[in-house]
Amino acid sequence: MWYSLTRRGSRGRKGSALRHRTRFSTIAVVGIIAIIGAACANNSSTTNGGSTSGAPDCNTPPGCVTVASGAPIEIGTLLATTGATKSLGLDSLYGVQLAVDYLDQTFDGTNGQVDGHDIKLVNETDGCSADGGQKGATTLAADPQIVGVIGTSCSSASLGVADTIFSNKGITIISPSATNPALTTAGTHKPYYFRTAHNDRIQAAVVADFAIQVLKAKTAVTIHDESPYTQGLTDGFKLNFEAQGGTVSSEEAVNSGDTDFKGLLTKIAQPPAPDVLYAPDFNPVCALIEKQAADVSGLANTTIMGSDGCSDSTFIPIAGTAANGNYLSGPDLTAFSGGDFYQNQFLPAYKKLAGSAPISVFHAHAFDAANIMFDAIKKVAVQGSDGSLTISRVALRDAVQGTSNYQGIIGTLTCTPLGDCATSVKIGVYKIPNVPFVDPTAKPVFSETKTLAEVK
Repeated sequence: MWYSLTRRGSRGRKGSALRHRTRFSTIAVVGIIAIIGAACANNSSTTNGGSTSGAPDCNTPPGCVTVASGAPIEIGTLLATTGATKSLGLDSLYGVQLAVDYLDQTFDGTNGQVDGHDIKLVNETDGCSADGGQKGATTLAADPQIVGVIGTSCSSASLGVADTIFSNKGITIISPSATNPALTTAGTHKPYYFRTAHNDRIQAAVVADFAIQVLKAKTAVTIHDESPYTQGLTDGFKLNFEAQGGTVSSEEAVNSGDTDFKGLLTKIAQPPAPDVLYAPDFNPVCALIEKQAADVSGLANTTIMGSDGCSDSTFIPIAGTAANGNYLSGPDLTAFSGGDFYQNQFLPAYKKLAGSAPISVFHAHAFDAANIMFDAIKKVAVQGSDGSLTISRVALRDAVQGTSNYQGIIGTLTCTPLGDCATSVKIGVYKIPNVPFVDPTAKPVFSETKTLAEVK
């Protein structure tokens, strides 16, 4: 089977794996000292590549997390599980929960363990906003037992907010869906921030290629909702579209709370109307633009495109049939080529957990993010003779940073020094209504694989 996350864990289950792992050794500690002292006094631990000597440095900030014998390892989630974008966050949360379930190599509803310790998820919402990211990250960072975090859903909750709060505390965070380029750009990247989500430098380039090469578009207008995610995409689209000879005649902005776009759309429709209107906004803005544009006669020959911020279960009910024939870009789920694992194991488990097919498109990214975190913990945790674990925050960050050729559902992941783990990505363009959040087997009408090294 192509895809395997088999581990050696405390339960003694063992199977074939793409990586071979060994248990962390247990070493007796002499003397009556505190738990953390005992753990730090260990002079060896076992890692994915063999044994490394030396106790973790727990006295130098950001220090260590000590998990007492019998206590769970606490992993935070900071995802958009409330509000208008809750489908995006819940979809990722289901992916994290399935990763915990699969620690014992089965989707049987019985959670596995990491080195003899259960995983406890501590869930906060990021609200898909800077305020939500600030509140949720502050809450999680205040808990000294939080080992790492999966999140955020939205770039606005991370950029200069959660990424900074967690990095200042030395808490490693891996995002499944925050795609703004600045999150992993020199000068703005924070040292404890990583993501399995693609970098929108790639998505913007693919959308521009589709507009130029397939739609034969020469002119375009963009609309962003003033969020880092949407503006990153519209800026990237303009850069790539104009590099291929197109012209972006207008860059418009709306508020994420707006609901009436008729005036703006009528202005955009004034002759000559653009060939393409690229509005990669979150719902309901994205869906409402699609719906209301159908009533503007001047846009009859304009193709409307959105991206993965639109891609959740609320889009079709809001946009209705008015969106049919337009396009949405996002991860090419048909490239999740993990043998039959994704289709025949993961998706049935998702449906059993969530009660439906996937409601957005980053569930597999979240599954992979959680498993990268679990593997990193296994590499660096030091077991005490009393069954406790000590996890160095710096060592955990470095272990995630050291992820190389990790075979996940979404593909092969290798984390760069700037936090991008998905460095070669296949982005698909889907024709509405044949979209993956309606039918997980939907096929894109156009797809391209690009690497970070080749895009602008």
